[in-house]
Amino acid sequence: MNDTIQSNGNKSKIPWRRVVLAVLIGGLLVGAGAKIFAHGTPGFLGGGYCGFGQAGPERHAEFMTRFMLSEINASEAQQAKIADIVKAAMSDLRPLRDKHFEGHKAGAELLSKPGIDRAALESLRAEQMQLAETASRRIAQALADAFDVLTPEQRAALVERMQRMRGAHHS
Repeated sequence: MNDTIQSNGNKSKIPWRRVVLAVLIGGLLVGAGAKIFAHGTPGFLGGGYCGFGQAGPERHAEFMTRFMLSEINASEAQQAKIADIVKAAMSDLRPLRDKHFEGHKAGAELLSKPGIDRAALESLRAEQMQLAETASRRIAQALADAFDVLTPEQRAALVERMQRMRGAHHS
């Protein structure tokens, strides 16, 4: 991806590459969290969600939010505000998660019948894609809201931290 333009023979940097990368990495992290949240599987340390008991996904999100913000000198007020943004997004995404699982069940039922109802499968596919679009839109909104709480320096530091974490997991 070329992030420079020619201007009177001089190359000048455009921050678009950094912005796009931040959004993509943030989306990947949120997507990974949403995937973990969607599975709802018990973890270790007491059988709750990753050891967080009944409040599993919410407490895990709060923990991860504070973990991600700890290294960038985010104030307590910033951390609390971003934690609220994450909690609100999770609350908004929970019904979509439930509909997604209902779609899985409906798909299994459709595919287990003697004849394949292609129109019903297509309808279900379209519904599932709409759910994904709605979830993606809500996640993007939460990311923008959360990054808006941070200073430009904190945003850059958080993006760098996310890149390091992503690199550690994909080495």
